[in-house]
Amino acid sequence: MELYDARMGERKRAILKAIIEAHIQYGEPVGSKYLADHANITCSPATIRNEMAELEALGYLEQPHTSSGRVPSEQGYRFYVDSLIQDYKITTLEAQQISSMLHAKLSEIDKILEQATKVASSMTNYTALAVKAASASMTVTRFETIYLDEYTFLLVMLTSQGSPKTKTVKVPLPVTPEELVGLCRAMNHHLAGIPAERMVLPVMMAVAEAAGVNETVVNAAMRAVYEVLSEAEGGSLKLGGVDHLLRYPEYNDVEKLKQMLSMFERKDDLIAAMKSDGDRMNDDVRVIIGSENSVDVMSNSALVLKNVRVGGQVVGTIGIIGPCRMDYSKVIALVDRLSDGINEMLGGNLLGDGKHNR
Repeated sequence: MELYDARMGERKRAILKAIIEAHIQYGEPVGSKYLADHANITCSPATIRNEMAELEALGYLEQPHTSSGRVPSEQGYRFYVDSLIQDYKITTLEAQQISSMLHAKLSEIDKILEQATKVASSMTNYTALAVKAASASMTVTRFETIYLDEYTFLLVMLTSQGSPKTKTVKVPLPVTPEELVGLCRAMNHHLAGIPAERMVLPVMMAVAEAAGVNETVVNAAMRAVYEVLSEAEGGSLKLGGVDHLLRYPEYNDVEKLKQMLSMFERKDDLIAAMKSDGDRMNDDVRVIIGSENSVDVMSNSALVLKNVRVGGQVVGTIGIIGPCRMDYSKVIALVDRLSDGINEMLGGNLLGDGKHNR
């Protein structure tokens, strides 16, 4: 939705847009002479200076103490993203990179999101991230067992998120292929579609009785099931191109950079920031700028995010983190295209229409 400000006439809007785009490109304060010479603004430098002073008074620009030029404020970036930004046309090369990633033979959402961060980081020169959605309600919809030897078998689980999970199960007592067939049948009968909190002792005893195997075998298999479901409950974070932060002077402060890297290591704060923004049913691109972030260390950064779905269910979120002077037009377009492509790849429902809510 476009942000409306009656005080912002066409000339102020054009000057603010030119300053933000020049600052995004060069990272330096922007002065009236530059605008008069390079920004195709048809008014005198004196008029431009007056307009810049008014934009500063309105809170859209700031003036560094050491410069006569101006830089955008957080409010200025927000107005730009909501009202001034122009649609970015994805290049042929970028479209090919996305297409190549989407045609890779990847079946698990973890691997798809990890590959997506690599592609997004490469195309934008910012740090890319992806969160697999926490899913306390995730279940295993089907079990398969594969016999390896009398003390080892594979337990293959198809989850309600559509991704297969495989665990190697080691048992203290020998088990036969025939017993594994019985175990698989019993697990499918008693455990398929059941959330972890309902897998209580009576259910496990029923599985052991129906399978006709020693309860230690059932216990070993149940540990594997709990591991898969607990991994889903916690959510997970994938990162790509963390070193790209070093490209930008906003992260030259060693202490701030350490705090940012520490956040990436902890992961919980960043996952929380991505999950807490907006309605999880929202399929638009979301842009979070500066202090809008729930994590203090990200007060000089921006996040651009979009949900990924499978069958109408949010299974993850992909995005880009970078300085507030991010190339929003390009990043929004690429995150939008990449998310929609993953939705199609996974057979998800494309509920969005390509618009973004910032």
